[in-house]
Formats: sequence, structure tokens, C-alpha cells
Amino acid sequence: MDTMERLSRMEVWHRFLCDKWLRFSFLLFLMVSMLWCPSSSQFANQLNSANFDQVVQSNEVVFVNFYANWCRFSQMLKPIWEEAAKATKSEFPEEGRVALAGVDCESESEIAKKYHISKYPTLKLFRNGRLAKREYRSQRSKDAFVSFIQEQMKDPIVMLQDKMALNNIDEKKRNVIAYFANTEGPDYKVFMRVASSLRDDCNFYVGTGDAFRPETVPGNNIMFRPPRTRGDQDMLYMGTLNNFELLLAWANDKCIPLVREITFENGEELTEEGLPFLILFHKTEDTDVVQKYNQVISRELIQEKGNINFLTADGTKFTHPLHHLGKSAADLPLVAIDSFRHMYLFPDINELTVPMKLKTFVQDLHSGKLHREFHHGPDPVTPESQTQPSQKPQPGIVINQQQQQKKQEKKPTDPPESTFVKLKPSEHRYSFGRDGRDEL
Repeated sequence: MDTMERLSRMEVWHRFLCDKWLRFSFLLFLMVSMLWCPSSSQFANQLNSANFDQVVQSNEVVFVNFYANWCRFSQMLKPIWEEAAKATKSEFPEEGRVALAGVDCESESEIAKKYHISKYPTLKLFRNGRLAKREYRSQRSKDAFVSFIQEQMKDPIVMLQDKMALNNIDEKKRNVIAYFANTEGPDYKVFMRVASSLRDDCNFYVGTGDAFRPETVPGNNIMFRPPRTRGDQDMLYMGTLNNFELLLAWANDKCIPLVREITFENGEELTEEGLPFLILFHKTEDTDVVQKYNQVISRELIQEKGNINFLTADGTKFTHPLHHLGKSAADLPLVAIDSFRHMYLFPDINELTVPMKLKTFVQDLHSGKLHREFHHGPDPVTPESQTQPSQKPQPGIVINQQQQQKKQEKKPTDPPESTFVKLKPSEHRYSFGRDGRDEL
């Protein structure tokens, strides 16, 4: 066999080996990919229409990652989520306590629609089978997820040692205080479930034993203590104590106020609700104006709930919106509307309690009058209020000419731009909808 023939055979053999190696490498890649596929996750449950309700109902806490495979943020989260699932499984190994899970929103579109998923990844918590009001919006790391779950698993109830402990209750918070003869009966178990469901909205306290025996003589009882009160305005729950739905509805009404405070921590959540803001900017020590603002809204604007968000804000912290309005902390308190396009200032804070003034301000937003009048001045007066025919026509013509000249001299400008719209979920953190797919 000559040299050329040997070389030719060696080349064929080399190509054969290379081809085999490439095929093996490709198969190995496929196997690794399948191992990392979310549907074959070892620690995080993969949810679908067949098992979603069963998993959510059978665990005390279920933390769900609603993702889309085309979303790069979802792909980045995938291995982190699996690590967090492994860590929480190790810390809470008991069945029925904690589960981390995922929903592929592309293949499970009905589940995504049910829970209003419009961005990826969206992280939601289910507690005792119910969806928690707030999404998870903090850091996406294994340690952050584990810390979050640890916090969720803490007992939401503070046990009072004696009556003196009531003096240590945070008066700035909304507090629910209950007295039970013992903690073994069905009343207490229902109270625990309610406290767990509303742990982010109220503080829950329980007094039991000999120190609180006088309070339980007429039976177990629950009361709500409003913020900035010392017991003189406590509201007693009059319903059945072992009825979870009834007690939850009562506590919801007390713990989730009509007027909420906006902070940098909950700003993203509030803007995502998509409703314009009516905001009272105030100094923290000015509780009087906050009380008046709450009273006016409860009296005149409660029917606007669902059309606008009623908020208060610490004006010494939210100085940027004030600057856009041409104001500063020295001008507090003041009221403004942020429509997510523009901001409008309530003309006179001294007229806050004047009947219908604040309500008209809100109605003028909905009708477009605020925007229109900002550009063109007050709307024209009605014919009934114009100059009567008996008056001499010449002065009227002069007045009309003067008004026309003023309109011409006035340069139209835009209202201040919205500042709170910038708190909405960021494209640097989420992918939105199906049309804005990321290239992986």
C-alpha cells in the first residue's frame, strides 16, 4: 500500500471519528438542555391547568414564577429559581408548607389570563389558597427569595404578655387586637388564617390567659384600632368569630384603607394599577390635613373608587413631583392629580374642605376640562351669564376685543409632565406582552 493510499484512508477514518464526536456532542447538549428544562425541574413544581389548583390549595405558601421562554429575564431567572426552590425545600421539608412553582404562560395562557399576567417574569404569592395582594418586586437572587419565604412563614400574630404591652403598639399602623380564652379553639384558628392573609396590611395582636381574663368574660372578641388612636376609637367585630369569609371581609375593610400612602417601595405596584393619582403631599407631622383629606374623600368621592387612586405622600421625600409643579417643601401641604401624562395642581389647599371643590377637581380631570383650561384658559361662560340685550352693545364689543387680545397674547404650554409614570415596571427588568419578544 503506497503512501498516498494510507493517507487517504487515514483522512476517511479521521472524518468518521470527527463526525461521531460531533453527533455525540450534540446528543450530550440535548441531554443537558433537557435536564435544565423547567418542565423537568427537580425542586420547583411545574404548574398547568391540571394541577394548579391542587398545588395552590394544598400548601400554606406557594410562590409562583409566571414566565415565558422567549423572555430573556425569564431565562436568566430559571437557574436561580431552581436554587431557591432547593434551599426552601431543605428549610421547610414538611409536606403542605412551602412550594416554589412555575407557569409557562405560553402553553398555559388561560392561567396567565386569569391572573392578569402582562409582563415576564411576574412573581406572585399564594397564601392558604388565596392570591396575595402584592407581587414580589424585590431582588431576584436565591438569598432574596429564601429570605422572602422565611418572612412569609413567620407567625403574623404578636402575643401580648400583659395589658401594659398594649402601650407598645405602633400607633401609626392599623392594628387588630383580639382576646381569646385560649388558643386551641376554632375561633383562634380562623383568626390565624385572617392574620396570615392580611399580614402586609395590618398588625395583629392577641391577648390570652389570666392577664386578659376580664376581656374574655363576655366571650372571645376582636377589635380594630385605627392609626393614631389609643383605644378610644376601637371598632368591635360583631360577626361570627369562626366564619373565615365574614371575618376576612371585615378585616379587609379595616386594614386596606380607601386612602393609601405612596412610598418608593410600593410606587411600582400602585402605578401598575393604571389609575390616575389624587395625591395629598404633606409634612409627616401634619396629621390634621391628612384627617381632613380622608374625611372629604369618604364623604364626597367614595363612588370614584375604581376610577382614581386616593393617596398621601411625604412631601419632604417626594420633592421631585413638587419641583415639576413649581413648588417645594415650603409650600406643603398641597393636592395634585397625576394622570400618568400630566400633573395638575389643586388651586387652593384652603378650599380642600369646601363642599364639592375636590370632587369637581376630579370630575374636571375625567371630562378633559383640566387639560383644556390649562391650554386655553377658563371655558367660555354660558349664554345666560353673558351681557344682557338691554345693555349698550359698544362696551360689550370692546370687552370681547380685549378678551380676544388676551387669548392671542397667551402662549399655550403643556401642563407639567407626569413624574409617577416613571415608577412603572421597567423594560430593563421585565418583558412585556407577546409582541415585544426579546431575541435570545
